[in-house]
Amino acid sequence: MRRTTTLFKMVAAVALMGLFLSACGQTATKASTGGKLAVGVVLPTKDEPRWIQDQARFNDAFTAAGYDVTILFSQGSSATEKLNVEALISKGVKVLIICPQDASAAAAAADEARAANIKVVSYDRLIRDTASVDYYVTFDSFAVGAAWSTYMIQQAGSTTGNNLYLYAGAASDNNAFIFFEGAWETIQPKIADGTFVIKNSSEAVAVKDLPKLTRDQEAKIIGQITTNWDFATAKKLAQDNLTAAAAADKGTVYIIAPNDGTARAIADAFGADKDVTKYFISGQDAEVASLQYIIDGKQSMTVLKDVRTLVADAIAAAQAYLQGQTPPQTTTYNNGKIDVPAKPSAIVTVTTANFYSAVIKSGYWPTSYFSHLDTVGDYAP
Repeated sequence: MRRTTTLFKMVAAVALMGLFLSACGQTATKASTGGKLAVGVVLPTKDEPRWIQDQARFNDAFTAAGYDVTILFSQGSSATEKLNVEALISKGVKVLIICPQDASAAAAAADEARAANIKVVSYDRLIRDTASVDYYVTFDSFAVGAAWSTYMIQQAGSTTGNNLYLYAGAASDNNAFIFFEGAWETIQPKIADGTFVIKNSSEAVAVKDLPKLTRDQEAKIIGQITTNWDFATAKKLAQDNLTAAAAADKGTVYIIAPNDGTARAIADAFGADKDVTKYFISGQDAEVASLQYIIDGKQSMTVLKDVRTLVADAIAAAQAYLQGQTPPQTTTYNNGKIDVPAKPSAIVTVTTANFYSAVIKSGYWPTSYFSHLDTVGDYAP
């Protein structure tokens, strides 16, 4: 997203002065109106628009509710993430909300928090391989992947032999596996019957007749198609795939991209290839830049995961624990050690057909962020 500055202006009225955390070398923001709730939040990085959204929503929600919170960024480093958690432990927080940089590496930090009698809420991404996770605040990640594939199936209709390119997030992120699982289990029947033909993963082709995959099988595929959530990596991988592809593997293509940032990078690569005549591409996070890409016809869809809902769920979980209660649970997620209680939030597929109602009328982003809104299907100012 190119509008980080604008986003910060949105929360300027409630976001207090940033302070420098020397122990970790990261920026901390503190919203405090009375210290009713001692909560620490650790987010992966400030370099991706998604986490800037979360920071802003956390500051808004905690401040409005009169709670005390410190938000730290780990800047893509599990070592810094652990230092952040240790700094929050030393501050005496009672609840730790952490989105892990690396799902398994974060286990050590969660263990330290548990040893200090701090409740650990895994946020958006599941911390793996530890029993020290009390609750998981998440969207329905399986449904996100399923939404991508459902969209592609709808666009393909009754045609067969459609060129399919698969891309995934980072192998260190448990969500990348769940997203892929949802996408695979939804589209696999259409791969098996010839509607789609996989063009960029020999590992996926080898298991194309299997409706469900083991984690090891998923890991082999993700190893070939990972973007590592990095835009440059995503673009280069797409370019390499296109260089290796024959003209017959191009034409109209269907692309499952794992999030908005990588979707834009991949779309730019496919859009620049003269043999690609048309492409459909997925995304998630409803970033402003990608929403504009959708308006402009350069991205096909995104999955809106309303961060306001996720933040509200995280605050509700923290409140419940501080009051000696248990947050609501509708399912569990196994993290390799235990089944972690969770109540996944719903997601919304956004295309030009429902853009105005899903993005603008819902209050998620303001009209002023976009141009050519009058071209979307449900435009109704």
